[in-house]
Amino acid sequence: QLQLVESGGGVVQAGGSLRLSCVVSGFPSDVYTIGWFRQAPGSDREAVSCIDRGGSSTDYADSVKGRFTISRDNAKNTVYLQMNSLKPEDTAVYYCAVAFHQRITTPQEMCIMTHAESAIGIDYWGKGTLVTVSS
Repeated sequence: QLQLVESGGGVVQAGGSLRLSCVVSGFPSDVYTIGWFRQAPGSDREAVSCIDRGGSSTDYADSVKGRFTISRDNAKNTVYLQMNSLKPEDTAVYYCAVAFHQRITTPQEMCIMTHAESAIGIDYWGKGTLVTVSS
């Protein structure tokens, strides 16, 4: 059974930074694509950033390009999301998500998923970590 545990959320002022971490256990790191999704109150869940099995290919939502950076350390079974220049509209619960490579082979395939598609296409979800950006 694969488990995802997120950490690093909190309250930060606009313009500040946070780094989210997601530790994955239960499966070797080379069999899945991994990404971060977020859901703000009253909104659909959206993909934020995704990374391939080896960590060499990434994808980002337009709203976070240039501000967020995703990375993964397969030796530590951990994926990170460095968030800089945070804005109030980044406030949301951030979820770590895994899709096995038989279903999703590129980060672009994962990050293009809509709320409904991710409910079907994602194999495992973390419980989420809350990020609040104050103005």
